[in-house]
Amino acid sequence: MDATDSPVGRRRRLPPLAALRAFEAAARHLSFRCAAEELSVTPTAISHQIRLLERLLGLPLFERHVRRVSLTPAGAQLLPVLRDGFDAFERAIAGLSPQSRRSAVTVTATAFFTARRLIPALGDFQARHPGFELRLHASDEPVDLRRGVADVAVRYGGGPYPDLVSEPLFRERFGVVCSPALGIRAPADLVGATLIHAEWRRRALQPDWSRWCARAGAAGVDTTAGLRFTDESHAIQAAIAGHGVAIASLTLVRDELARGVLVHPFGPVLDGEEYRFLTTPENLACEDVQAVRAWLEALAVQDVGTPQPAPGGRVQAPGRFVHGR
Repeated sequence: MDATDSPVGRRRRLPPLAALRAFEAAARHLSFRCAAEELSVTPTAISHQIRLLERLLGLPLFERHVRRVSLTPAGAQLLPVLRDGFDAFERAIAGLSPQSRRSAVTVTATAFFTARRLIPALGDFQARHPGFELRLHASDEPVDLRRGVADVAVRYGGGPYPDLVSEPLFRERFGVVCSPALGIRAPADLVGATLIHAEWRRRALQPDWSRWCARAGAAGVDTTAGLRFTDESHAIQAAIAGHGVAIASLTLVRDELARGVLVHPFGPVLDGEEYRFLTTPENLACEDVQAVRAWLEALAVQDVGTPQPAPGGRVQAPGRFVHGR
C-alpha cells in the first residue's frame, strides 16, 4: 500500500478549522449573529469565514434572505457531519481530564438581570465560595450550554429546556413605579399621565399596561399611548428622570425604591413567570457548579416578599430581593 493511501500517512484535504466552526455554529443557529456570540467574534468575521468555505467548496451553503438565512441542500448535508464531529471532539477532550471542577464557572443571564442582580451579588459569592471563580456572560439570546459558552444559565419562563436540568429559583413581581416628583398617588392620577412601555422580545411574558389596568379596574387610561423603549433599563432610567410612569420588576428597582428616586405608590402587583436555574447533567455533577447553584438558591431564599406601598408612596424595604430578568 502506498504511504499516501494509509490512514496514518495521507494528508487530510480539509478547509480551515475556523471556517468549519463558523459554518457549524451559524447553521445550527441559522443566525450569523448568534454564531458570532457563541464563538466570541463579530458577525462580519463569521460571514467572511463562511464565504471562504463556500469559495473553497465551490458552492453556496446558505440562502441569504433579508433578515434570516437558510441552508442550501449542500449546507443541510454538511451540518450533521460537522456537528457530530465537534460533539465527538468535545467528549474526547472532556474525557482526558478526571477533574470535577474548572478554572471558573460561567453563568449566562440576560443583560438586565446580570446588571441588576448578579453583578451586585458577586461579593456574596466570593465570600461564600472563596475557592471558586465566577464569570458572568450577559446575553439576551439563548445560549447552548453544551457548546462551552457557559456552564449555568438563569432564564425567565418555563421553557421547555430539553436535556437540561431545570430548577425554579423564584417568581417575578411587577408594579407601578415613577419619580416622586410626578405626584402620582392613586390609579386615577394615571389618566393623562405619560405611560412608559418596555417592549420585550417575548411579548407573551410581558407585564403590560393593559394587563395592569384590567387587574386594577383603572378606567379612562389610554394604555397604548406614551413612551416606548426596546431596552428595559432605558425605560427605568426614563421613569427615574420623571418622564413618565412604568411597570417594572419591584425587585430589580429595589435600590432606587430604597433611595427614594422611584416610588411604588399603589398596587396591584402582577405575578410574573419563574426564573430558573439551568445546566447540563454533566455540569451539575461538578462541585463548582453545585456551589453556584447553592449561591443562587441562597439568594432566592432571601426574597422576603413583594415590597408594598408605604404612606407617602415610599416603599418599605424589609430586606434583599432577588427577582430579576
